[in-house]
Amino acid sequence: MTLPTNAHASASLIEDKLSKVQFINHADSHLAVRDQQTCRRCVLRPCVDVCPGAVYDYSNEEGLSVAYENCLECGSCKIVCEFDNIEWNYPPGGFGVDYQWG
Repeated sequence: MTLPTNAHASASLIEDKLSKVQFINHADSHLAVRDQQTCRRCVLRPCVDVCPGAVYDYSNEEGLSVAYENCLECGSCKIVCEFDNIEWNYPPGGFGVDYQWG
């Protein structure tokens, strides 16, 4: 697959916008992997690729790791998981993405 010539400019623009997102993180994660063995059986791991905040990372040793502090609360990870293996909730009131900076 060949990227359009303007794809790199678009990626740069998106990264610039994402760098301006402000978070107020809660001590407890609002995201959880229900079963690591299910993630190990998953071939495509779309949650890793679809997340704009790079919340998910997979390694053979640790399985699927979750950096909930980066979550943009879009819910894409839950939608693309064909095994319904991601428990996704909104953070408690007053926590999560601080949209007033947008």
